[in-house]
Amino acid sequence: MDYQILIPYLILVVVGIVMVYSASSDILLVNGFKPSFYGIRQFQYALFSIGIFGSLAFFMKLEVFKSWRFIGSYLLISSIMLVILLLMKFIGGSRFAVNGAVGWINLGFINIQPLEIAKLALILYLAKILDKRDGKLIPGSIIENLSGPTILSFLMMILVILEPDLGGTMILFMIVMVLYAVSGIPTRIVVSWLIVLFLLMVGLVTFLIVWNPKFLQDSYQFQRLLAFAHPFKLERTGGAQLVNSYYAIHNGGLFGVGLGNSMQKRGYLPEPYTDFILSIISEELGSVGAIVILGILFYLLWRIMEVGIHATSQFNALVCFGVVTIMFTETLFNVGAVLGLLPITGVTLPFISFGGSSMIVLTAGIGLILNISAHEKKKLEDSETVR
Repeated sequence: MDYQILIPYLILVVVGIVMVYSASSDILLVNGFKPSFYGIRQFQYALFSIGIFGSLAFFMKLEVFKSWRFIGSYLLISSIMLVILLLMKFIGGSRFAVNGAVGWINLGFINIQPLEIAKLALILYLAKILDKRDGKLIPGSIIENLSGPTILSFLMMILVILEPDLGGTMILFMIVMVLYAVSGIPTRIVVSWLIVLFLLMVGLVTFLIVWNPKFLQDSYQFQRLLAFAHPFKLERTGGAQLVNSYYAIHNGGLFGVGLGNSMQKRGYLPEPYTDFILSIISEELGSVGAIVILGILFYLLWRIMEVGIHATSQFNALVCFGVVTIMFTETLFNVGAVLGLLPITGVTLPFISFGGSSMIVLTAGIGLILNISAHEKKKLEDSETVR
């Protein structure tokens, strides 16, 4: 048991349950619902996730996750679910859309977000492929060896961007880039790809904001982009979420107004228990409380990276780096949006924001990492015994 992973994970889950309850209770009460509804639902997601976590960490052999049968089935299921979302978008139209995007499949007791499932599926697939081609990724043979996985990854990104979900697409892209970078491809090649794509994105975003085309005025995603550039000018429309996030952080100061005492969660900050829950944390627990929680999250990321760095298997190392990439990129996008440093993409804060799919998949990732950690420790002990 790697307690340096388990304990931070459990702390974050408990903090998430408490803060989801705190951030959602007032608005639920005002609208005639039980104030504990979302808090209880988050607790149920956590219990279900911990059950999956236990199975992956302690009862399943690591070889199962390395088999093509498991990886292929998982990848196929996630791809089919993404295709179903597109069919819902183009056939069902606005009936299935939330804020202009179709990103969930409603099963009644839970809304499944196929993107979350696809993230882990892509990590396992690329880890298997790159492990198999270890040592072959040298200048002159990179395109030959990576054309297949690159095309498949690109197709998954197309399915996600058509929802449309820019944040999810960027997370998939970062998974591909990070795993390519640590698999043996010369760093300068990967860095040059990232720089070119970053400059293209910045140029495109700047061009759209300056141009402000009429045919995009009804797009929810474009209004979020404009709100990022001019939040106070668009305070009564798309900028309300960001402006009220600023107010929440300012109200909280260093040590906060106290748990449960946020003003912005009382109808000012839209959906404060999802992607802007960090604003409520900052208001109630202060900037110090928010930094402590982020510190625990980054300690967890560091420990998972440490497991990956010391892994004796390429597959194990790549899975560790892939899970870290998901959590780090989600945290970066979430904190950046809350502070107004990045456009709002609807990306949640790992283990803290309300959401069943995110909780389940990230917890499955933690369970897999614990399995890898235990496997690596056993190999080390066996090798020392032989000596």
